[in-house]
Amino acid sequence: MNFCDECGSMMKADDEKWVCDSCGHEELRDAAKEAGMTTTQGQEGSAVVDVSEMDQSEIGPTVEQKCPDCDEVRTVRYEMKQIRSADESETRFFTCTECGHKWREDDH
Repeated sequence: MNFCDECGSMMKADDEKWVCDSCGHEELRDAAKEAGMTTTQGQEGSAVVDVSEMDQSEIGPTVEQKCPDCDEVRTVRYEMKQIRSADESETRFFTCTECGHKWREDDH
């Protein structure tokens, strides 16, 4: 991936040059520089990990929190995901390790 020096937009590879769709700026490609770039090619076949047989309290980070379904403080597993724009905070997703109830918490 390369970014345009003129306008900052992402450029696209077009044979021997990089072309900016936004402003039309072009620059020659540099094979040595591109060798150090990260690519997603070859990463399409990731495997799904089966955690159904694992103890749910041992999967991922956990905290003690009140489960809305159990109505008691329980050990809950959580994960954080960026589901809104980048300038918004992440959303926390919780899963109760006792009853399996799932809920989310947003910062407002």
